[in-house]
Amino acid sequence: MGHVDSVNLAQPRPNPYKDARSTGIGKVPVAGPVEVRAPGSKADGLGSGLVGDFIGDRRHHGGDDQAVYAFQREDLDDWETRLDRELPNGSFGENLTTVGVEVNDARIGEIWRVGRDLVLQVTSPRTPCATFRGSMGERGWAKTFAAAARPGAYLRVLEPGPVSAGDEVTVEHRPDHDVTVSLVLRATTTERELLPLLLAAGDDLDDELREMARSGTVFELD
Repeated sequence: MGHVDSVNLAQPRPNPYKDARSTGIGKVPVAGPVEVRAPGSKADGLGSGLVGDFIGDRRHHGGDDQAVYAFQREDLDDWETRLDRELPNGSFGENLTTVGVEVNDARIGEIWRVGRDLVLQVTSPRTPCATFRGSMGERGWAKTFAAAARPGAYLRVLEPGPVSAGDEVTVEHRPDHDVTVSLVLRATTTERELLPLLLAAGDDLDDELREMARSGTVFELD
């Protein structure tokens, strides 16, 4: 059974990579518990789902469908080897660094219980943005990250509650389609021909991804 290795929050710091003045990309582990709740809309909500966290670019990040970002420690370890640099928990801007959870194989709409009370639902993969590219300082990082197809998952909050390092992560519901986090990233970035497959997720697919699948549009990677 998988668990939360750390809960990571950010304080605002200058952002030289976007028009947004500040960024919350550099998150660091904190002592729990941290309260998690639905933050509301991107336009006028609270930003992050984690109390005490900061999101700078509220136009593109945060809100109910991106309330929590999870990334597995096993993939950070792999990137440490590939990039030959240390990557502490929170380095990729994730709120939850997990161990023993196959985040990228999670299906869109999958429901997780984290600890006793917190219930989350997988909504979409993380797509590399300008701030992430800039903060990593690696040439061609967006394309390198997308090609690996292990982006971690955004989640919405179905039932609020606290989260702490060590909390178990249990899959309470797995949809009967095969549209995974990894598949969605591949389809919307590097493998456009896979886009029609996303429609098998039905109502589990959010409006933006459904429109991309129908129109054949993908995210442009610099």
